[in-house]
Amino acid sequence: MTQGGAARRTVLGAAVLAAGTGITGLAAGSASAAGDGYGDGHGDGGYRDLPYPTVIGHRGASGYRPEHTLGSYQLALDLGADVVEQDLVPTRDGQLVCRHENEIGGTTDVADHPEFASRRTTKSVDGVSVTGWFTEDFTLAELRTLRAKERIPAVRQRNTLYDGQWAVPTFEEVLRWADREGRRRGRRVWLHVETKHPSYFRGLGLGLEEPLAELLRRYGRDGRNAAVFLQSFEPSSIQRLSRLVSAPRVVLLSAAGTRPWDFEVAKDPRTVADLVKPEGLKWIAGFAQGIGPTMDLILPRDAAGGLGAPTTLVKDAHARGLLLHPYTARNENSFLPAEYRKGTDPTAYGDALAAFRTYFEQGIDGIFTDNPDTGLLAAEAFRPGRRPVNR
Repeated sequence: MTQGGAARRTVLGAAVLAAGTGITGLAAGSASAAGDGYGDGHGDGGYRDLPYPTVIGHRGASGYRPEHTLGSYQLALDLGADVVEQDLVPTRDGQLVCRHENEIGGTTDVADHPEFASRRTTKSVDGVSVTGWFTEDFTLAELRTLRAKERIPAVRQRNTLYDGQWAVPTFEEVLRWADREGRRRGRRVWLHVETKHPSYFRGLGLGLEEPLAELLRRYGRDGRNAAVFLQSFEPSSIQRLSRLVSAPRVVLLSAAGTRPWDFEVAKDPRTVADLVKPEGLKWIAGFAQGIGPTMDLILPRDAAGGLGAPTTLVKDAHARGLLLHPYTARNENSFLPAEYRKGTDPTAYGDALAAFRTYFEQGIDGIFTDNPDTGLLAAEAFRPGRRPVNR
């Protein structure tokens, strides 16, 4: 976003300032209409023009609404999130839908549908045995008969008020929603889109990257300055996408001792600990513009759950031109470092604002959060000017 555009964005209110302006020109299928230029990324709508630090609505505003629903996405945008995240899995007929996992027993009312009782099964997904109902066993028409519900009701009991309010959205529906909201607000709506279990699905003949690229091209989000980040825990998925579209790409990184599943499949011995070393980051920079590490790779936690000394990951990634979008900041005690918890109730809010500020002090470029309003309030102190960074 340009400096003038940033000035129009207040921390909690700017998301609705352009409502009703009647601004047009973001029609689906037109890259030029979407403002998808091919300049140097400064002042032309590229990711470098997003507010710093960027606040990404994790699965929407999942701290307040059931995740990956249009209601969650809408609230994230209304709260002022700079970017809204989607996770993609396929249906049996190859349609991309928004779910954090392909197992949907915990996020929909499928268990209440007797006609689907026989679909409950056990599968090995990325080496983990999972029992439930899976999107790849349902057609899109069948999935449309289900309703979404809160994934962690024991922690977010208030979110259960919204159980059943929304269906499982397709990614194309989200793209249309984003274009509508962009026209209404007079600015592009940024998305952060993850391919889930891409090697697993490719093995089923349901590759994610090609249909995703087709939809991005159709809705003008395939160029270098498109208002979308593409992300995956499998670097090979990002490499494949880099050959299909030019949109900015982010490699997600889990715990240091883990290995991406595509590395497991390919017998690549490297772990995440190898990828966060300078040589690993240099390799990632050859096909991606950023990394999305777990926050523990930046601020490790000790055995008691408290924060330890920062690592050099932020400095090392920036030295190789990579931005950092770590995950996931949340308000509840159960997710906060020990020094920011309040009381003994794990579902109560701790000192989340102080925790978020500590994260931003590390120099990260953005953060995934279930609570975009908290993230934006904490980010306010870091936004008077944009830090020059080699990215």
